[in-house]
Amino acid sequence: QVQLVESGGGLVQAGGSLRLSCAASGRTFSGSVMGWFRQAPGKERDFVAAITWGGSTTVYGDSVKGRFTISRDNAKNTVYLQMNGLKPEDTAVYYCAATNRGLFRQSYGYDYWGQGTQVTVSS
Repeated sequence: QVQLVESGGGLVQAGGSLRLSCAASGRTFSGSVMGWFRQAPGKERDFVAAITWGGSTTVYGDSVKGRFTISRDNAKNTVYLQMNGLKPEDTAVYYCAATNRGLFRQSYGYDYWGQGTQVTVSS
């Protein structure tokens, strides 16, 4: 069984920063792509960022480009999402996901999901 556990969410004022973490356990993710998605109430789940196993390739959603940074520490089986310059529209539940099938921006490309962590940005 694969487990992904997110942490680091919370309440922050606009312009502030948060760092999300996603710890993987139960299975090694050698070669895996890790991604972050988010879902606001009443909206679809949107792509935020993804990173390849070695970290050489990262991709971002247009709305977060230049503000968010994805990284990973494979020795710790952990992926991070550094979020700077937060805006009220960043408010959502953030989900970590993993796949061994390639680099996807679409949620259907990911096979393993965490339970999500709430990020709330006040204006």
